[in-house]
Amino acid sequence: MLGSIAEWLMKEVQPSDAATPVVSAFYDRFPFPGDPLQDGPPPGYNWRWCHRSVLASVHGVIPAGQQQPRILDAGCGTGVSTDYLCHLNPGAEVVAVDISDGALAVARERLERSAARQAVRSLRQEQRSLLDLGDETPFDYINSVGVLHHLREPEAGLAALADLLAPQGLLHLFLYADAGRWEIHRTQKALMLLQAGTGGDGLRLGRELFETLPESNRLRRHHEQRWSVDCAPDANFADMYLHPQETSYSIERLFAFIETAGLQFAGFSNPEVWDPARLLNGELLERAQALPVSQQWSLIEQLDPDISHFEFFLSKAPITKSSRTDDELAAAKGLRQPCLWGEPDPILGRNMEPIQLSDAAKDLLRCVDAQPDTALGSMGSPDLLRDLVDRQILLLRE
Repeated sequence: MLGSIAEWLMKEVQPSDAATPVVSAFYDRFPFPGDPLQDGPPPGYNWRWCHRSVLASVHGVIPAGQQQPRILDAGCGTGVSTDYLCHLNPGAEVVAVDISDGALAVARERLERSAARQAVRSLRQEQRSLLDLGDETPFDYINSVGVLHHLREPEAGLAALADLLAPQGLLHLFLYADAGRWEIHRTQKALMLLQAGTGGDGLRLGRELFETLPESNRLRRHHEQRWSVDCAPDANFADMYLHPQETSYSIERLFAFIETAGLQFAGFSNPEVWDPARLLNGELLERAQALPVSQQWSLIEQLDPDISHFEFFLSKAPITKSSRTDDELAAAKGLRQPCLWGEPDPILGRNMEPIQLSDAAKDLLRCVDAQPDTALGSMGSPDLLRDLVDRQILLLRE
């Protein structure tokens, strides 16, 4: 019996995805993202990592019974996302997994220094692939940002996450887009042809390449104008230009990819990017807005070649966003958007944009804080309520 156990332990364990060993070794060398560590909670916020904000964005209202969600950070890297998921979801149960031991070591230190564990009901950080979580119970919210496009078979990864999603759960994904990575793909291919490798030599040669190319060169200009600040940390530069496994999508292939797992598109998490009014006006805007929404997105993809990624929510069943009459709005209960910065005058909104609030709006938000179970109609006019709800400064609760 002992011999058979020993033989089993000595067998080579086949990775769930063919790219896993190479990708794991890459992130051991370059733990990503390269955000600095700090003591205390993370600076700022990201509403996409706040479950209540996500529910309100997708459904139009926070459904009842969502106070202590079970959350998975699938491919947590150095723990930046996990840190926010803990601090923005007090009382949640959080599980964070990654294939890189090096990245997880940084993540554990980050969350220890920020006291993330004290903010939630429970926190687990484990070196595991998202493909090997079949023993987990379903999750109410799954965050997987910048992960599936590094699998050899992204479809298998999406299917695995779909299996882990609770019936009413939401999945947030971030995947690379073809158009905005035109220059990046060519730089990657050039470094591959130069046999730069994916280690220290590749990092040195990659930085040297941008210094050597003529100032007028499109690849150099694109890097310097768009990515040089983001790529200042070595880990971020390596992740962008040296990664050994990467897939990107057009919007057409993106929706075909979603269909492989039988999931439903529940909205972009950067909807402002996909609004034709961002790019057009006059007759052109009228023509764009007359198109089916899928064609509007295709149009924007063609008009804006700087879109370098897709970020969006998925669900198991179709979701119809709630819209309320004035009477229904007045009868609803509210919650101040958890992702506002500044008090008593919020100066940054949920997307870190400057916002202006009238005295009446400030008074209404104070009333909501003081009387969370009181109907909103007693606190402000229908126009004021609708304005704050439309701007997601005020969230509705069932």
